[in-house]
Amino acid sequence: MKFPSSTTFALLGAALIAISYGLARFAFGLFVPPIRAELELSPYVIGIIGALPLISFLLATMVAPLAADRLGARNTAVLSGGFGTVGLAVISQASGAVSLGIGVIACGICTGLMMPALSAAMQALVKRSLHGRVSAVMNAGTSIGVIVAVPTVLFLVGAWRYAYFSFAVLAAIGVVAAWFFLPSVSRVTPASVATLPPISAQQWWRLLRLSLFAFMMGFVSAAYWIFAPDLVVTLGALESDATGWLWLAVGVAGLGGAVVADLADRNNPPITQALMLMMLSVSLALLAASPDRLAIAGFSALVFGLAYMSLTGLYLMTGIRLLPGRLSMGPVLPFMAVSLGQATGSPLLGMLVNEFGYADAFAMFSSIGILVALLSPFYPRYLDYEPDEEVEEETGLQAAYDNQLNLDALEPDEPETTEPDQKEPEKLES
Repeated sequence: MKFPSSTTFALLGAALIAISYGLARFAFGLFVPPIRAELELSPYVIGIIGALPLISFLLATMVAPLAADRLGARNTAVLSGGFGTVGLAVISQASGAVSLGIGVIACGICTGLMMPALSAAMQALVKRSLHGRVSAVMNAGTSIGVIVAVPTVLFLVGAWRYAYFSFAVLAAIGVVAAWFFLPSVSRVTPASVATLPPISAQQWWRLLRLSLFAFMMGFVSAAYWIFAPDLVVTLGALESDATGWLWLAVGVAGLGGAVVADLADRNNPPITQALMLMMLSVSLALLAASPDRLAIAGFSALVFGLAYMSLTGLYLMTGIRLLPGRLSMGPVLPFMAVSLGQATGSPLLGMLVNEFGYADAFAMFSSIGILVALLSPFYPRYLDYEPDEEVEEETGLQAAYDNQLNLDALEPDEPETTEPDQKEPEKLES
């Protein structure tokens, strides 16, 4: 079997992430208005259903590293795609809250298994020096999937069952692609890696602070992901197909999130965390204040998409930096915290909507987000900045991956002789 090149693998990974994250997870909120109307579900019930895939995502994420080790990258990705295909198909045929809940639970399992499977495949197929770039391309798949969901709303007005059936077909195609193009090997650990020291109390304290910020960001963002389209239809009296423009704006702006996260790594992560979380909170307030004006609602979606994707990228890099050499833990904890926050915020917002209405509920969540943003000085600094430091530390997602193995400290000294293609000037430039 001929395996794909690094570029092809990055594109394949982005496509699988687009299906598992963009379509199976984040597209649900886009279809809440017609689903809620046809199945006669209250906001509170929708809030509970919206939390179910997040809970199943958490459970799947906990076993995903073991699955990738035991089953291998290919089988884990195929299993993930299988859950996605079944879940999307069940949603397309849902007749009530129970069947709809079963479908979204399966979709959550799909999401939780896919990234660990692709990470295991990446370590087997892609040179370590390219891990950051490949990961950035794959992470962009979430925004791509959100964008792909938009035409189904614009051209299949009210036909949410056909839309989800088409998503199931795409997921099935993804299963076939994963089977033919991903390797069957499990996670690869370089032989040069030394035994990792135990996690220090300072690392645990920083991880706790990071997880708390990630939890609160997920808590606040649940309002937008689950209820934003229903808000503009119910409160703003906009047409159902108008919600597609919101998700298009979220997806397009989300593509810039990787750039912002990289800038945060180069500058001051706490300041970026404060700015992006403030922007995310403001997007909720904008939408609640003018749900009947599509231009303002679209602008709020742009702000939300940029802020959300930037924050998830920042949390990813911070987790990697805080726990060098522990890829199965460092970046996983903040993402689990985000999902746990969303699973907590979704039913709570549904309850607040029932009690106080959409405008007040969104205003409350926006206020919570602003308060958390003001606490950003406590965001963990993973770089020890020293005024007299002469060497500029490399930054960005690739640098975070490079820091994983601490190769300079773990690999033995090389002899003076070098291979013809290994030149000393290049080593000095790096």
